[in-house]
Amino acid sequence: MASGAEALWYTAPGRAEIRPEAPGTGAVRVRTLYSAISRGTERLVFAGAVPESEHGRMRAPHMGGEFPFPVKYGYAAVGRVEEGPQELLGRLVFALHPHQTVFTVPVHAVLPVPIAVPAERAVLAANMETALNAMWDARPGPADQVAVVGGGVVGVLVARLCARMPGTHVTLVDVAPGRADLARAFGLGFASPEAAPRDCDLVVHASGSGAGLATALALAGDEAAVLEMSWYGAREVAAPLGGAFHSRRLRLVSSQVGKVAPSHRARWSHRRRLAAALELLADPALDRLIAPPTPFRALPGRLAQILSPEGDALCPLIDYS
Repeated sequence: MASGAEALWYTAPGRAEIRPEAPGTGAVRVRTLYSAISRGTERLVFAGAVPESEHGRMRAPHMGGEFPFPVKYGYAAVGRVEEGPQELLGRLVFALHPHQTVFTVPVHAVLPVPIAVPAERAVLAANMETALNAMWDARPGPADQVAVVGGGVVGVLVARLCARMPGTHVTLVDVAPGRADLARAFGLGFASPEAAPRDCDLVVHASGSGAGLATALALAGDEAAVLEMSWYGAREVAAPLGGAFHSRRLRLVSSQVGKVAPSHRARWSHRRRLAAALELLADPALDRLIAPPTPFRALPGRLAQILSPEGDALCPLIDYS
């Protein structure tokens, strides 16, 4: 259908390139306006650190190639429909698709973006879906004291959703003092790990570090849950389960977006959950999470900086104009 498509491919540890690409097959052709990089997941892909045991589960929709390399990866694309059913022509849509200028997919693979959500913010849909699933796993309650350890995009989104519950006090915990301004903008408390509130009713860990996990366990109150959202790839992380972990009857619970949370699985499909995440993006405050755009063609030369653990960007935005 379309010609002249190009896509980003991860080709070796620390290397990527833009390659000519067939646009795919399906009934809907989309010209990409923006996509977003998932810093945590794509850092592991860029480094070739996806464990062999997870190669199958880590495949993203419409991914090209095989792990570890070369792979065409990504799952947060927003574009405009150029060809397809009449009701979608010209519509802004979101798709779980790798970074590519033009792509063609089945109708069920795209979701219209709500009118209240601009294209740049719509790239957060996959992150919001992860946060929504975490809320279902965590089950915070009104007036709970909640700590979210890790002020990245997913951590902030979870904290934002928790803070909307009546009477809930939410503290964002991060080692970067600059996250304090971000927390205040979202109506959250902020603390360094040393100053964070103890005896929390719920702790969510999203820092991606072993030190963050230790902090999360230390903040949990008796019989509270620590929801683990970080994924460490091939790294081994020590979980400090000695000391008072057992006597305080803490619970360490995993959360991962690949499956709908058990509390909702009987009634919710992946598509319904993603549509709900898009609706939750009708929140102008979320624009603070989006970094200044990087041109698509500049990506190979900038990925190392964008994906560096020392980088401060929250949601790296890719511009295809």
